[in-house]
Amino acid sequence: MTIRVLLVDDEPLLRMAFTMVLRAQPDMEPVGEAGDGAEAVRLAQRLRPDVVLMDVRMPGVDGIEATRRITRNGRQTRVLILTTFDLDEYAFAGLKAGASGFLLKNALPEELLAAIRSVAAGDAVVSPRITRRLLENFAHQLPTGGAPASDERLRRLTPREREVLVEVARGLSNTEIAAGLHLAEATVKTHLGRILLKLELRDRVQAVVFAYENRLIRPA
Repeated sequence: MTIRVLLVDDEPLLRMAFTMVLRAQPDMEPVGEAGDGAEAVRLAQRLRPDVVLMDVRMPGVDGIEATRRITRNGRQTRVLILTTFDLDEYAFAGLKAGASGFLLKNALPEELLAAIRSVAAGDAVVSPRITRRLLENFAHQLPTGGAPASDERLRRLTPREREVLVEVARGLSNTEIAAGLHLAEATVKTHLGRILLKLELRDRVQAVVFAYENRLIRPA
């Protein structure tokens, strides 16, 4: 299966470099390029790519807002956001907007390709523990105090699924969750799949955000 990729960056040379890397792969196809967020949204709606490689800071509509619009309009299209160490303030906003992962702009080509394949397969590129640290760093943006939020989707979960969701939000891997709850790792994966389906979420990253926003777990 060929992974169709839309490249979004306001630097033409960087888009050209990414295009050359993608075209050298037998399982990837660059289907379009955009120099700003507004154009990215239009192309994503028309081309329906599997993955959008999204820059953050661009003129006009930035990468965060473009990500929000793309993921809202097409659940099959996943967004991999390009970031740098000095852009960490965009991390939580990107997660909330629906991004499936983050990648440093100076990543090696093999890291870029692995990230695109992971996102296309439905996995998150941000590891559970990194996701947790990001959320804790931006805890001031999360709901605080009061009773737990009452998102009606929580009622769809079984007690065990809710327990697994809390462990995911704590930053534990499937293996660690399985050991802690005395379950088979395959069972944890099954529970997680059902959790994502019932909560109408894309991936593990979005599940962590949901758990924090609904105060199932609080930042340390």
